[in-house]
Amino acid sequence: MNEKGNRHFRLTGSQTILLGFLTMILAGTLLLMLPISTKTGEWTGFSNAFFTATSASCVTGLVVYDTASHWSIFGQIVILTMIQIGGMGVVTMTTLLSRLIGKKLSLQARTTLQEAVSAPNLGEILKYTRFICIGTVIFEAAGAVIMSPVFINEYGILKGIWISIFTSISAFCNAGFDLNGAHGEFSSMVPYADNPLIVITLVFLILTGGLGFLTWLDIRKHGLKFSRYSTQSKIIIVMEIFLICVPLIYMFFGEYEDLPFGERFLAALFQAVTPRTAGFNTTDYSYFSGTGILLTVILMLIGGAPGSTAGGMKITTVAVLFFTMVSVFKHEKSPAVFKRRIKPEAIYGAVAVFMLDIMIALIGAMLISKIEHVAFLKTLFESASAVGTVGLSMGLTPTLSTVSKFILIFSMYMGRVGGLTLVFAAISRKSTGNRQYPADNIAVG
Repeated sequence: MNEKGNRHFRLTGSQTILLGFLTMILAGTLLLMLPISTKTGEWTGFSNAFFTATSASCVTGLVVYDTASHWSIFGQIVILTMIQIGGMGVVTMTTLLSRLIGKKLSLQARTTLQEAVSAPNLGEILKYTRFICIGTVIFEAAGAVIMSPVFINEYGILKGIWISIFTSISAFCNAGFDLNGAHGEFSSMVPYADNPLIVITLVFLILTGGLGFLTWLDIRKHGLKFSRYSTQSKIIIVMEIFLICVPLIYMFFGEYEDLPFGERFLAALFQAVTPRTAGFNTTDYSYFSGTGILLTVILMLIGGAPGSTAGGMKITTVAVLFFTMVSVFKHEKSPAVFKRRIKPEAIYGAVAVFMLDIMIALIGAMLISKIEHVAFLKTLFESASAVGTVGLSMGLTPTLSTVSKFILIFSMYMGRVGGLTLVFAAISRKSTGNRQYPADNIAVG
């Protein structure tokens, strides 16, 4: 009977991921509420602490308080810890700790880990996890070292090193939290918009974290031999290049035409990269045109690669939908890319993720617009930023009411754990059957 009970209450991989993130958010909320977490020594209200913990755990970057001005060193350490765990994944970090203390992983734990990191091979899951952890440390350490001369020169040795570490981890994890409040609250990276060392380093860290560890594994194995990469890695690399170059060209000619060439290029490059899904900004979005705002919203919703520190619906989702559209126009039986057929399961999943993210972003924007009496485009920007776990803001988030903040909290959580993960966790596996109804024709288009 006990055995049956244990079997009945056993969590699925999706449920484990959901509960892991929720547990971390609640623990972070309690810690951030404590007086030791603030510079003034005062308690922080539950809703604001909960919002900050969710934003950090879901590596979003939307904030109700300026991180440097409001939070003490202890509070900043709590936030950075949640960013690191959220970026690498709760299950990944738990696995790492288990291995460090010599605990063996069960088959169920390995399966959950495979689902969490989007690993293709269950047999090499531990080796893959070790590669993720080592790669993360190397990239974050390199970023901190490179940026440290700038921050040390400005803030002194100890504070400069701390800001370098914090910024590097936040960038690699695509979180968007910063400690530049000395330049003005919510200033983000605006003070360093014309600093090539900071801008290029941040761009590199953002892209590295958002590229996906499976892609980096392909690069390590095969070097520059692109033809040997997996189909997924090929799609990711091609899409990354496209999604950097096209926005870069528009930003350069459409939004920053008044800047000198060097500053213009750095600003355009950064604003082409950061919406997917880093959250840092070197410009004030209130000066953007409607086209620039809409392009940024699209980039935020697309996000990075699966199995990466980035959020969004993922670039592979958009690629699958695009090639499916092309195959329909060409009257092909099934979509294909790089001489490989795309499985129907991938198409169904892409459609579900796309529709779910779009619905959450639009409904959230409409609700906040109605509640706060703010223009829809402005609330759409904040809502898309939450769903894509980006963190870019037009300055609206700190002014929101409690109800609107909880709408964004829900959006951030859904955006990070993934809509399909939530659905799979809520629906029992036993409820999925092989029952088939008679087919019928439905006109579309």
